Amino acid sequence: MAKSLGSYALIILLFIAVVFGVLQAGSGIGVPPPVATADSSPFSGILENLNAPLSLLLMQVLLIVVAARLAGALFTRIGQPAVVGEMMVGIALGPSLVGALFPEFSGFVFPKASLGNLSLLSQIGILLFMFVVGMELDTRLLKQKAHSAVLVSHASIVFPFLLGLTSSLWLYKDYSGGNTSFLAFALFMGIAMSITAFPVLARIIQERGLTGSHLGTTAITCAAVDDVTAWGALAFIVALAKAQNLAGSAITVVLTVVFVVLALGMLRPALQKMADRLPDIGKPDKGTTVAVLVAVFACALATEAIGIHALFGAFLAGVAMPKDEPFRDFLRHRLEYFSTLFLLPIFFAFTGLRTQVGLLSTPMDWAVCAFLLFIAVLGKFGGSAVAARITGLSWRDSAAIGALMNTRGLMELIVLNLGLDLGVLSPKVFAMLVIMAVVTTLSTGPVITALGLGNAARRKAPEGSAVVS
Repeated sequence: MAKSLGSYALIILLFIAVVFGVLQAGSGIGVPPPVATADSSPFSGILENLNAPLSLLLMQVLLIVVAARLAGALFTRIGQPAVVGEMMVGIALGPSLVGALFPEFSGFVFPKASLGNLSLLSQIGILLFMFVVGMELDTRLLKQKAHSAVLVSHASIVFPFLLGLTSSLWLYKDYSGGNTSFLAFALFMGIAMSITAFPVLARIIQERGLTGSHLGTTAITCAAVDDVTAWGALAFIVALAKAQNLAGSAITVVLTVVFVVLALGMLRPALQKMADRLPDIGKPDKGTTVAVLVAVFACALATEAIGIHALFGAFLAGVAMPKDEPFRDFLRHRLEYFSTLFLLPIFFAFTGLRTQVGLLSTPMDWAVCAFLLFIAVLGKFGGSAVAARITGLSWRDSAAIGALMNTRGLMELIVLNLGLDLGVLSPKVFAMLVIMAVVTTLSTGPVITALGLGNAARRKAPEGSAVVS
């Protein structure tokens, strides 16, 4: 034992001696060491490392995810969906609050040069989210009950669309973005007023114990028809905005139709065959998971190349997934929680960093903001409620349908970011519409409670339930 210790000590000493000798011999070779400046400090190296792109991204993600979880938990305690808290904290982290109160901190954590990386990461989150939304869309429900909900769902699109379209006559000159055409701006204002957040609506119905009720089923069906119609219209509007004219967008529309036919006619059967070959459909292997992810990103790439947007491809990939519950549960557990709990807060924060409430600097700006909120509620809530009443629902249930359809949530923010990226919306009207999205989403819960539907036995959302954003 003593002999072994002595040998080990000798080896260590020889190692140290050789290293010291080599370093001494080479100390005069090459570039001389840098001379410390008077401004250097013991922490300058740490600060420099924190300013590296990877360090900034990690720091941003940590701050965003922790803040979003805390805000989501707080809003859940007061009876609001967690997504509302995440939306609020996303805006708070931007120039509207943190940037205004602590500009040095905001400039250090969210420098403009770093926002490109944050944007790309948030877009991955949106793609996975839209895939899960498409996978949650029950096309069988649409086939069985869409006829009874078409009036309500289309009224919830037509009325707010017309109000948004008409308002563009007044808003275009001062609030459109860049060199966009009136046609693109008007259509985008219309669709921005027409979106319903299907996932938030589904979660509210679950939490209120309305799942399976006539009201809950009607609302879910209306929202599903609304989403399919609105997202189809949005795909056309995005194509038109990029082409800036009807002739230029025609080829994009044709390619989009071809892509939809191929996705539903070829991709869906291929994925179903793959699922049928699994020995245990509830436990797809790694190869199946990789194949699904490849399909998602390939569809996203195809629609991005066509000229609409990658999120439409991801959504359609979700629609094309096999509808076997065990298979969907497997994918949902692996993708939904990662995208909704980790990546989507990054999208909210990125949206917040682009939202400059301070741009609303005059009484006229705030008047326009209030006007947009008014027509959004009038068109969506009013149109849905009146149409539901015409179909025979009571006034209370009709008002509940209107409140649920008026929920916008993350889906609205996706549309608004598209408009800002395309240069259709100016930063000022973007901020106004973000405020509208937050207020309409925030109001849904209290309205449902005021209608006497908030005292229903609340049930914990089942494991793997619809996405919460």
